[in-house]
Amino acid sequence: QLTMALNSSTLLNEENSQGTKRNTDSSEGLELQTPSSFQDNPLQQLQLASQEVLEKAKKSGRSKCPRCSSSRMFYCYTCFVPVETVPTEEIPTVKLPLKIDIIKHPNETDGKSTAVHAKLLAPDDVTIYKYPCIPEYKEKRHEIALIFPGFNSVSVKDIAFHLQKYTKKSVCDNNDDCCREPFLKQAKIEPEEGKHLNECISCNRSEGTGLKKIIFIDSTWNQTNKIITDERLQGLLQVELRTRKTCFWRHQKGKPDTYLSTIEAIYYFLVDYHQEILKENYKGQYDNLLFFFSFMYTLIKNAKCCAGKE
Repeated sequence: QLTMALNSSTLLNEENSQGTKRNTDSSEGLELQTPSSFQDNPLQQLQLASQEVLEKAKKSGRSKCPRCSSSRMFYCYTCFVPVETVPTEEIPTVKLPLKIDIIKHPNETDGKSTAVHAKLLAPDDVTIYKYPCIPEYKEKRHEIALIFPGFNSVSVKDIAFHLQKYTKKSVCDNNDDCCREPFLKQAKIEPEEGKHLNECISCNRSEGTGLKKIIFIDSTWNQTNKIITDERLQGLLQVELRTRKTCFWRHQKGKPDTYLSTIEAIYYFLVDYHQEILKENYKGQYDNLLFFFSFMYTLIKNAKCCAGKE
């Protein structure tokens, strides 16, 4: 998703030469959006750590990965560590309220994936798996959600209600580990049962209503079908971010602008989760997840402007 050759001509050549690209990174039919597409641009409002370290690294050019010695810009996308010119202590660390699994298609280009950003910035809470090597989720589906658009997808605010479909319908008390065992089959929740579910939801409030892990797919749109239909992902609650618009510089023709890049999807989900599920005011706690993304957006936008392409 990000090619780290940073002079203007290389960036533009790379941008123009792309053909097919991605699912959550929406890179098929690449073209940088014009300023009119970014009215009320949320990136301008982010509370970010100083990006001076990235400015210095850009001027220095590519550097070695301290682990594999590969030449990279900013970070190594195979080792998930900053390069030698980017001191680790100058990169922000974000603590997340949930664990995140990212399932990456084996043919997805490592250097173009924003999934790496999540691992770099929240290393303790993010795990990247290369498909088909993924965990078994069936026994934990009452505490897991898959972030992916689809016919049966629900909104973030409805996660708490729908997760209860995977648990036994019982009223909680202070001594019971309520709403924990998954059903073998999903049960239809009738309106009169909502009272019981609401009590379970209240019981689970301190744990984010039982949700403990979220899953994202990092793949081209043409390759998502193989992963999303994998039997290990069947039966998981599916969630769609319906109100957010992408700022990704590779717009995918024919796809709605609510199809986000991987790191955008992670960021916006967590913001919505913080407000809708935890019921807390959002004060920029997860903004640094876009630390690299926002820098690259500005860099590429400026390169386009300098080349007279906007």
